[in-house]
Amino acid sequence: MAPRFASVDDYIASYPEETRTQLAGVRRAIREVAPHAGEKISYGMATFTVDGKPLIYYAGWKNHVGLYPVPTGDARFEEAISPYRRAKDTVRFPISRPVPLELVSEITELCLKRRAAVSEGHDA
Repeated sequence: MAPRFASVDDYIASYPEETRTQLAGVRRAIREVAPHAGEKISYGMATFTVDGKPLIYYAGWKNHVGLYPVPTGDARFEEAISPYRRAKDTVRFPISRPVPLELVSEITELCLKRRAAVSEGHDA
């Protein structure tokens, strides 16, 4: 059975130093773009929420840090994210390299725009 965490701090603290450092960087990058967002553990992953609903999940794994869901963007964004995209709505950043935090910020901005569009009744 997977461990349960009381907080995102506990979740991040449970990882080896290298992963912990990367998760903390991802957390900071998301927080800078979405300072109003809440935090919780959902589906066993660190989660930022807006209005109580998940905005973006991030998780540490053996060889990577993952972000979910990652919306599609314009051609420039898709080119920048292509080395990390592993599924339609998933990106994986290898633990062996620094996480491109500017890309995490862009992903967060897209998630916020998508959320705003859905809230206004538009397709995201």
